[in-house]
Amino acid sequence: MSTDTATAYRECERITRRQARNFYYGIRLLPPPKRAALSSVYALARRIDDVADGSGDPDARLRALDALERRVGDLPGAGDGGDPVFAALSDAHRRFAIPGDAWLDLIEGARMDVRGTTYETFDDLVVYCRRVAGSIGRLSLGVFGSEHIDEATPLADDLGVALQVTNILRDVHEDRAAGRVYLPRADLQAYGCPDPAAWTDAALTPVLALQAQRARRWFERGLGLLPLLDRRSAACVAAMAGIYRRVLARIEARPQESLSRRVSLPVWEKGLVAARSLMGAAP
Repeated sequence: MSTDTATAYRECERITRRQARNFYYGIRLLPPPKRAALSSVYALARRIDDVADGSGDPDARLRALDALERRVGDLPGAGDGGDPVFAALSDAHRRFAIPGDAWLDLIEGARMDVRGTTYETFDDLVVYCRRVAGSIGRLSLGVFGSEHIDEATPLADDLGVALQVTNILRDVHEDRAAGRVYLPRADLQAYGCPDPAAWTDAALTPVLALQAQRARRWFERGLGLLPLLDRRSAACVAAMAGIYRRVLARIEARPQESLSRRVSLPVWEKGLVAARSLMGAAP
């Protein structure tokens, strides 16, 4: 029995508000149809991420990703099997030009996480970032729409890279504790800390600074997307990017902090960034 579409969208918005709080500050600036559609995109992206980050058997997680890949390959599809996320997403795919191939990139990036892929160079890391975050930029752009879609698409992808590098820096403490290594091996080697078991905060600090500089350059490129969007969509993107740029600035100012805990912004500051974005202020 098909899930009621309006109820399905409400469930996706609930998931997004609870589990993607930084992004929700931007999503809520959209008009209702786009807000609902983008929430369905983020709800499925969260499910994919949860599979990738799970603690179960890797082969079982890869099979789960294969099953999700088959389902997204059928979008918009004729039915949802009672799954509210796919019910909402099927409707969103009918209403908006959401690129199905971006889902395949996202799932391939999730497979890289399950397999524990590591990255020799920053260019190698960019491949991963494009898959897990550039894909989200392209999916989001499908909801936003643009009269300059060919120009906007690579910029949405670039902004995704900036956000993901910032995520890696923000989560370095958690990843380090879990034995996950996203920092490029060549950079770790250059600063004398190639072995995670022997990492010290003093050795890692310049590695983080280097990645932060790179993230800033990706932000500068990716934010060229804003003039190619309508006002509300641009405000959404500016709010998301603005929050992440402030997180990045905190990491740059106090790198030791990110090595001991996850860096975040207080609620009031996120709200301020969102309000400024809606008024057209630069992120």
